[in-house]
Amino acid sequence: MATVFLYQLFQPPVSGAQSCKREYRTAMAGIGSNPQAIPCKSITKEWSYHKKHYTMNTKTAVHIADNYLLNPTNPITVNLIGAGGTGSHMITELAILNHALTALGHAGLQVNLFDDDRVSEANLARQLFADAELGLSKSVALINRTNRFFGTNWKAVKQKFSCSSLYKMPNKGRANIYISCVDTSAARFDIAKALNDIAADNNIHRDKALYWMDLGNSKFTGQVILSTITAIKQPVSKLYETVSVLPKITDEFKELLEAEDDKNEPSCSLAEALERQSLFINQAVANPAANLLTTLFREGMTDTRGVFINLKTFTNVPLKIAC
Repeated sequence: MATVFLYQLFQPPVSGAQSCKREYRTAMAGIGSNPQAIPCKSITKEWSYHKKHYTMNTKTAVHIADNYLLNPTNPITVNLIGAGGTGSHMITELAILNHALTALGHAGLQVNLFDDDRVSEANLARQLFADAELGLSKSVALINRTNRFFGTNWKAVKQKFSCSSLYKMPNKGRANIYISCVDTSAARFDIAKALNDIAADNNIHRDKALYWMDLGNSKFTGQVILSTITAIKQPVSKLYETVSVLPKITDEFKELLEAEDDKNEPSCSLAEALERQSLFINQAVANPAANLLTTLFREGMTDTRGVFINLKTFTNVPLKIAC
């Protein structure tokens, strides 16, 4: 069962512009157009300054995608880590995205799917596997099916994506985009360590590591969080406040991850698996993740870098980019 972090604790961040706007409106409601109506001398003195300050800080914070995503000479390389509940749905979302991109003249995606597990009866229905695939490697079963259906030439890797075996992996584990669909906090920290090692010599490789998207869930809740592996150079903009670094989940929510219980024993039956996770939580997480990637590829920018999902309350809370 994948991990979810702080949905109930999470409060949407308020940007500097929003905060200033709120303070300014509050002040204006009390004074109208007459600054002398304010009893506090310090506020009276700064009235015009705050009005000017609000006007100057209304730019939306956005991240401009790395130019290579938009105009690649070769397919964008993607390492999809985990072929379980969420990963088995995410591979299909990526195939649909790839088909759309190539139809629009883009070079498309080249995906490696990492997983060392095999299909069991408990995986059927909630994970995207069939009876005929029982006993097969999850990564092989999904990649073979995807390649036949979509005409891709993607690769299955029958091992865990791990920092300790990084240099034994295809292309030494390098890719432009990493998407993790793993079960434990320990796995996330291990991926983060591997990405730090990869980023150390980032500039000398064609497959420059650019983004890490983490997907996780509990029974009814889940999250998608996009981060940059290294700073992405941003253009100067008069309209937007451009942000070059999107923090990694292991940095931004480190304490919450460390407090998570990583006990994750496999289910013996589908009924037991459904007691642990909602039947549709994995699709609910994979779909907005694919939509966020589509936004980066098609629009070249985003003001949102993730989402917190709650199927119990039928609510989604966007994770906005902050300066």
